[in-house]
Amino acid sequence: MYKSIIRPLLFKLDPEKAHHLIFNTLRLLFKVPGVRFFTKMMFDTTDKKHQKTVMGLTFKNPIGLAAGFDKDAVLYEELSCLGFGFIEIGTLTPLAQPGNDKPRMFRLPEYKGLINRMGFNNGGVNAAIERLKDKPKSLIIGGNIGKNKATSNDDALKDYEIAFEALHPFVDYFVINVSSPNTPNLRALQDKEPLTALLKRVYQLNQSKEIKRPILLKIAPDLNEDQLIEIIEIVESENITGIIATNTTIDKSNIPESYLHAREQGGLSGLPVKEKSTAIIKFLRKHAKRELVIIAVGGIFTSTDAKEKLDAGADLVQVYTGFIYEGPAMVKHILKGL
Repeated sequence: MYKSIIRPLLFKLDPEKAHHLIFNTLRLLFKVPGVRFFTKMMFDTTDKKHQKTVMGLTFKNPIGLAAGFDKDAVLYEELSCLGFGFIEIGTLTPLAQPGNDKPRMFRLPEYKGLINRMGFNNGGVNAAIERLKDKPKSLIIGGNIGKNKATSNDDALKDYEIAFEALHPFVDYFVINVSSPNTPNLRALQDKEPLTALLKRVYQLNQSKEIKRPILLKIAPDLNEDQLIEIIEIVESENITGIIATNTTIDKSNIPESYLHAREQGGLSGLPVKEKSTAIIKFLRKHAKRELVIIAVGGIFTSTDAKEKLDAGADLVQVYTGFIYEGPAMVKHILKGL
């Protein structure tokens, strides 16, 4: 029903308008008595055989919802009823910001892809915290944090400090996002000197807490092998838990230039980034000197795609673009296939 009726209707709308329509509809539906129960009964097929313990956390299954879908922690409880083993909120910044000018998201249906240049649009970390205070303990929530657009790279460390300190009591793990292509100069923070300083400081903050949260670094799929080796060395030397591979790509060479939206500025996600993501996971697993946690994201639509990532060396997987194309039964189908 989703692919034959609902998706064609949604795809007639601007992607961002369709996203808000889905959010508003779900929010209203879940206020109706019984909807939560029946949604879980239909879509949440997880049982104990799907459980996986990673980073000291027990996930009910290895399929998560990637950052970007529920940026502001508005709908994480409702989305969890669709069977996700964990949900990552964000990217959150210290201050609210509108993001880049619209339109800023584009579908590439024939290639099962999306291009976005959202620009960390979010309501700020403090607003998200208010919605996380009542989070059920059974839900595993990751906090993806970044810097505000107006903050220079020289001052970026302070933004990550603020977001980390504020979110620490309310999330189960952290993701340091320095790899979005949609905030000017953000990817420069992947360079050795700024990245080392950033990860060192976040680790120090974490060590000062009674409860230590796992910390992951989200990286771009456009790094070369020398850069990847350098990142592995930094992550290992600064005692970071692991890596999320990968963010969106700025390489659109596998999409014909004549295709509608193919040359829009922004990051490309979905099926076109699948091979890059898998190759990087294999590289990370091969060259890491210790057992880094790897969470895979990029081009996962089916159980075959998820298995490919897990076989490549990932501990967990996340979906985003695939969820938009496959619909609410996606997690159920992947778990059945696995």
